[in-house]
Amino acid sequence: MERRKFLMSGAALGCCAAASPLLTPVAFAAAPWDTRLVVIILRGAMDGLDVIQPYGDPALAGLRPSIGVGEAVNAIDLDGFFALHPALAPLHPLWQAGEMGAVHAVSTPYRDKRSHFDGQDILEAGLPDLNGGGLRDGWLNRLLQQSPGLEADVAYAIGRDQMLVLSGDAPAARWSPDARLNLSPHVRRLLEVVYHGDPLFQRASSDAIAIAEALASDAAIQAAAETEGMMDASPMMEGIGLSGDHVKLAEFAAGRLRGDTRIASFSISGWDTHDNQSSNIARALSRLSDTILTLRTGLGAAWGQTAVLCMTEFGRTARENGSRGTDHGTGGAMLFAGGAMRGGRVIRDWPGLGEGDLYAGRDLLPTRDIRAYAAWVMRAATGVSVAALEGGIFPDLEMGTDPRLLL
Repeated sequence: MERRKFLMSGAALGCCAAASPLLTPVAFAAAPWDTRLVVIILRGAMDGLDVIQPYGDPALAGLRPSIGVGEAVNAIDLDGFFALHPALAPLHPLWQAGEMGAVHAVSTPYRDKRSHFDGQDILEAGLPDLNGGGLRDGWLNRLLQQSPGLEADVAYAIGRDQMLVLSGDAPAARWSPDARLNLSPHVRRLLEVVYHGDPLFQRASSDAIAIAEALASDAAIQAAAETEGMMDASPMMEGIGLSGDHVKLAEFAAGRLRGDTRIASFSISGWDTHDNQSSNIARALSRLSDTILTLRTGLGAAWGQTAVLCMTEFGRTARENGSRGTDHGTGGAMLFAGGAMRGGRVIRDWPGLGEGDLYAGRDLLPTRDIRAYAAWVMRAATGVSVAALEGGIFPDLEMGTDPRLLL
């Protein structure tokens, strides 16, 4: 993989490299249907048990005495069993309006090795495993390949990473700003320490990266958008009061999706919460909240035809570790939003969190393939056949029953 070669040969070694906010891509492609499909990759392994807390499971509180559960952390009750992390409180009105929801106890077919690189590759490629050799394309691109003669609208990759999920034979151009960060030797050494897993420096490094990212990325995105003439300074965005590179990406995406573009994919990083999870995940969730609200505002009337899927490479351990964080796990959650979605619910086949219920004695047990939910959304949005979805787009997938995610 080109992405992996870049990361492994550059200044980003170790588990945090794949989750680094220095690598923030976005990609677009045109498609001949009305529904807008936005896929947001949450790089770093989002902890679904913290974001959508199953506080009604009696085992959860004992597994996480420091991270906090339910009312103890002002989580927002959703249905008497699940609660929404308080950092997503700005999105609760969307939940109440049926424009946001979640699916729980899901994962890709990836098991046991818990590598960010492999997990992200499998998620974006849509494959059951990596045994077939080199990765050639991603599942969004294979969806586009179902429309022969498709002409590409503008497609972008903002950042030095590449979105495998939209890579492939279907026409989709890419663009990356030349935004280099000139880090001092002291900062570089700090990052090296963090990338080797020293939890004492993780929070400081995250703050430093966020500042550097905001200074470099905001300027680069704005300058490029003005040069290309692709970011519409729409009155809809006035007064939204949000800032940051994630907001710029969402504004840019919304501007394209209001026109002919029908598919957008980008990533939000910062989900690798090995220590001090309560603080670190709150920052990541605030960025995600800002992103979804910016999409909703920027899309205007098109929000009613929009489906947003927020997917991560795997979940995190059910039991917290000694650093008040969680380690790489298996089962997790997918968030979804959009005016075209049937939200206001947590869809699940809940396996339980008791000692005998956990996968490998440590993780939330996945009870359904996350690819099935993406497949049913694509089926409803585009009309692509079940045979194509279970064969070419998501090899070896059994879609199962339709969860009716789209209205």
